[in-house]
Amino acid sequence: MGSRNCMVHVPVAAWILQVSRAGVSAPSRFRLTLLGWMMLLAVIVGFAVPGLAQVDSNEVHVQPREAPKPPTPPQGDPADVNTHTRPMRVDVNIVLVPVTVTDPDNRLVTGLEKENFEVLDQNIPQQIRHFSSEDAPVSIGVIFDMSGSMSNKIDKSREAIVEFFKTANPDDEFFVVAFNDKPEVLQDFTNRIEDIQEKLTILQPKDRTSLLDAIYLGMNKMRQAKYERKALLIISDGGDNHSRYTENEIKSMVREADVQIYAIGIYDLAPTTTEEMAGPALLGEISDWTGGRMFPIDNVNELADVATKIGVELRNQYVLGYRPSKPAKDGKWRKIKVRLNPPKGLPPLHVFAKTGYYAPSE
Repeated sequence: MGSRNCMVHVPVAAWILQVSRAGVSAPSRFRLTLLGWMMLLAVIVGFAVPGLAQVDSNEVHVQPREAPKPPTPPQGDPADVNTHTRPMRVDVNIVLVPVTVTDPDNRLVTGLEKENFEVLDQNIPQQIRHFSSEDAPVSIGVIFDMSGSMSNKIDKSREAIVEFFKTANPDDEFFVVAFNDKPEVLQDFTNRIEDIQEKLTILQPKDRTSLLDAIYLGMNKMRQAKYERKALLIISDGGDNHSRYTENEIKSMVREADVQIYAIGIYDLAPTTTEEMAGPALLGEISDWTGGRMFPIDNVNELADVATKIGVELRNQYVLGYRPSKPAKDGKWRKIKVRLNPPKGLPPLHVFAKTGYYAPSE
């Protein structure tokens, strides 16, 4: 484009030079010369401006660089964001023991003081450093039998669960595991009873009973609990007949976990299968280990009352805490025994507490 402009400019410049040398009067020469310069200026502008405005189709366009945008916050699970923070360490040397005390009529006994209790760890008396009888929040899981044999008990069982949750502390959290051929988390942790009621209404009893697998799932789910106090309530009408896990595996898991287990067993007076005969013994044994209790009933109309009783019991427990005087880190089972020194004048009282714990292995 530069050489082409030069070719156009040369004849006009020559014409101006000729006019300036021609034999015309001075005024005429001045006007012609001025006209020539104006023509030259017009030519220059005419070519220069369009040249700047025209764009060759082969030219590369460079867009102005946009200002950098601020980084987008990480999406997804908030737990995945801070993966390199130092984990919080929990003092595993404190042993907490929830304790229930009842009278000969199986009524709860409240109002006792720290001085009324004694804790033995491996038969060695311990100093009780923590004592509480307040209604502290609890993380609770319900293990609900939905096998085919529950068909004629399902309405009363739903009612029992609702009555149980009515005794809850407003800060409690709950989850529900339903099971037949296999267990599933019906409702994740929530503090809304309405969430659980809605899920319970759609359940239909069918198939067999994977009780042991359901207990395993409930214990595993309890690892996500936010409270120190944890409890499971099992509602079932029979023994296991369709689980992958064995009784020994579940018993070992229950003893290792710091979770109280309560059970309502809806049993026939004359069981016909080996599994039904073994059901009460299994639930009774794991409940005793954890400081909970098993309530066998043979009338579904009693379900709601028993569930309410368990809920009230969880609200009226004593919690004893101590540091073992001879701590061990050998991973072995350590026996616990809670003794009661009741005030004078009271009848013989019964104490329910967990029977031991596994020492840390490191």
